[in-house]
Amino acid sequence: MTLSITPLNTIPLIRHGDNLADILVKSLADQNIELQENDILVLAQKIVSKSEGRMVNLATIEPSPQAIDLAQKTEKDPRVVELILQESNEVIRSRVGAIIVEHKLGFVCANAGIDHSNVAGYGDANEEYVLLLPENPDRSAKQLRDQIKEKNNINIGVMIIDSHGRAWRNGTVGICIGLSSVPALIDERGWKDLFGYTLRITVIGVADELAAAASLMMGQAAEGIPAVLVRGFPYPLQEGSLKDLIRPKEQDMFR
Repeated sequence: MTLSITPLNTIPLIRHGDNLADILVKSLADQNIELQENDILVLAQKIVSKSEGRMVNLATIEPSPQAIDLAQKTEKDPRVVELILQESNEVIRSRVGAIIVEHKLGFVCANAGIDHSNVAGYGDANEEYVLLLPENPDRSAKQLRDQIKEKNNINIGVMIIDSHGRAWRNGTVGICIGLSSVPALIDERGWKDLFGYTLRITVIGVADELAAAASLMMGQAAEGIPAVLVRGFPYPLQEGSLKDLIRPKEQDMFR
């Protein structure tokens, strides 16, 4: 098996209202790439959020007393903390510089995924913008997939990824936060290993594995590669969803 990950390096800076399907199709054509059955397009959440208008001007945010209190404890901008609270179900942990929350989408992450890097706003220099995660990444992925399929009549998958930390290891990695026609998990319970042993607990988070690999090609700073084409994914394409990847709270031993 061969897995190839090809950066799409002709994508312009994305603004609110841009048609990502058209932009992706044009980028593929610019690089003489023809979509094939079972290809997967992996997108950084930033371009999805920008196209959907999830950019917020901090000058418009009035922090609540709760946000001001938490901002003092964490030494963060109280306006950003207000947005973190608005985007979260609950605050799980906090320390100077970081607030760990359960996001409204259900997963645990730092600062509700609110991003300040590679975010450009509009207007004068007194305005300061941050970017929220897409409101419904699964829906965003499906809409993109359907639009691209309508243009090309090719069965592909679409994933939206973000960089998250992990409770038990240092460093951020790419994880999947939205997907369409890509399996989130592959359940290998009942499969045989090389020696005939029957697997009992092996469930693979294939969407997150692919997200981490794609993130290597995208980078985190000034690389300017917000999307990649994946070819050779070693499992059949099938429907998955973000909720498949989220461990139920009662099974989360790190809460």
